[in-house]
Amino acid sequence: MLDAALIKECADTSLKPAIIEQFVMAAGSDDPLNVTVKSGGRLILVPKAASAEEAMAIVRQYAGQAVVRVGLTQLPAGVGVKEATDLKPDLVDPCQNLRKGTAMFAKVLRIVAKWYGNPTSKDVFPQIFEDAVYAWKTGEFEGVSVFQVEDPGGASPIDQANAVDRHAGAPEHSDADADLSQVPDGNLGTAGIRIDLSRIGGAK
Repeated sequence: MLDAALIKECADTSLKPAIIEQFVMAAGSDDPLNVTVKSGGRLILVPKAASAEEAMAIVRQYAGQAVVRVGLTQLPAGVGVKEATDLKPDLVDPCQNLRKGTAMFAKVLRIVAKWYGNPTSKDVFPQIFEDAVYAWKTGEFEGVSVFQVEDPGGASPIDQANAVDRHAGAPEHSDADADLSQVPDGNLGTAGIRIDLSRIGGAK
């Protein structure tokens, strides 16, 4: 379970804390020094790092030759980095890893939501989230490399889902909302019928 203070201080603000917890539970690790190395879809066994220096040594050893994931969010190490020496120790810093990882996951969510046509129904969100987690783990979604592709921008799908919640059941302003204080006293019943009911039940 992620520390609430760590989420508040470090995580991307466009993601709700509950979503961040779900994301780390589904795709991350509870060990900030955890390094996972895969090559050709196979997991390569690497020694468990006991310090940030050891973790970074493993990252630098495999970066560029295999898929290296690191830290709480299992952030892909080496995205946009040309040299292994450019890999910074902040990859294994819990706060920095959470900050970068959640910002990148928010981008992946937007990519997936855009593919779905940016739906605003909260019912679709679980599927978007599931696909985004899968895209995070594989690095691809519908043939697109999610870590390299440009951020489509726009509102987070979570925000859109919340917007639906906020406005659910709130009808648009209509004549029916008219202020009754405008109606003269004693004339409330004489406003007249607004809807033609003459056809109901065959009445003429």
